[in-house]
Amino acid sequence: MTSRRDFIKQAAAAGIALSLPETLFGGISVERAAKDDENFIWASLLHLSYNMWEDNTPPGFEAPEYTGDDCREAYLWAHKYHPHLTFDKAVWDQLLVKMSEAGMNMLIIDLGDGVRYESHPEIAVKGAWTTGELKRELKKIRKMGIEPIPKLNFSTGHKAWLGPYQRMISSDTYYAVCKNLIEEVIQLFDSPRFFHLGMDEETAGHQRYHENVVVRQGNLWWHDLYYLVDVVEKQNVRSWIWSDYAWNYPEDFFAKMPKTVLQSNWYYGSQFDNFDNPTNETYVKLYDQLEAHGYDQVPAGGNHSNNVNFGKTVEYCTKVIAPDRLKGFLQTIWRPTLPACFERHCEAIDQVGSVIQSFKNK
Repeated sequence: MTSRRDFIKQAAAAGIALSLPETLFGGISVERAAKDDENFIWASLLHLSYNMWEDNTPPGFEAPEYTGDDCREAYLWAHKYHPHLTFDKAVWDQLLVKMSEAGMNMLIIDLGDGVRYESHPEIAVKGAWTTGELKRELKKIRKMGIEPIPKLNFSTGHKAWLGPYQRMISSDTYYAVCKNLIEEVIQLFDSPRFFHLGMDEETAGHQRYHENVVVRQGNLWWHDLYYLVDVVEKQNVRSWIWSDYAWNYPEDFFAKMPKTVLQSNWYYGSQFDNFDNPTNETYVKLYDQLEAHGYDQVPAGGNHSNNVNFGKTVEYCTKVIAPDRLKGFLQTIWRPTLPACFERHCEAIDQVGSVIQSFKNK
């Protein structure tokens, strides 16, 4: 684990001026760290809010809901910004039952602007859940044997859910809003083991359809990450992020990323060796690099692009990651929680269920 002394050296070398509270990178209690190892994670990511990828609604996508039956069309429609909740409760309920039956034990909930937070109700879309509705849903999920984990993506590539604050990145107002939301969500979730902060795809290319493009570079990205991690850790909760920053900045990543932050590298291709694309090799080999540097991992695979990736991800990562650092696996469908994509979600859950059964049979 990165020590406070080591972090101070890293920050000084990087020229980062930070106030370093005593809890940063050391704020997770021994009891909480021990609890992290109680269950091997078999998780799925589902979206309450889908306002992540684009910050505007182009002509032809203004409909208040998607009523077709084509998952590809629903996926493209939901990627545009919508001022109302793009979510179907009946689909959600059925998927939870299916997850439980498959033996899955964790649900990452992408909350975004899908909740009317008491601290910042102004960011909520029409139809957003009240905090009371969310708490009742979390209670139900736990009774099903599934551990709910919150996710708010603080990458500027996925900032639309922040409403007016998406254009105030790295300002004093932004930091205050982030702190308020994180602390409220942790309270709503009754101090979850983890809090997923996102932090993926912060590039200009990933914002090519945005009206407002923001990319934090160098020390500013690290300053903001450290701020968010500190807010989470002060609540005795472990931060969790996507690891793709390391694809482009491996030296920076491994010099500055604290070991307390749980890592999810992600890759959705079908090749795990004999690569014909060097980019895919970079993505896959990050699993090996994270292991070599001693990071805890929950690798992310899925049926986003094909139906073999999740099984191959499990096969590869169980070979290259030490058991004490392999905390589980995360199935990421990247489809809206809508009827048109119900079958796609079911296929994803079935893939996890099959892998779980193969584990039990070994």
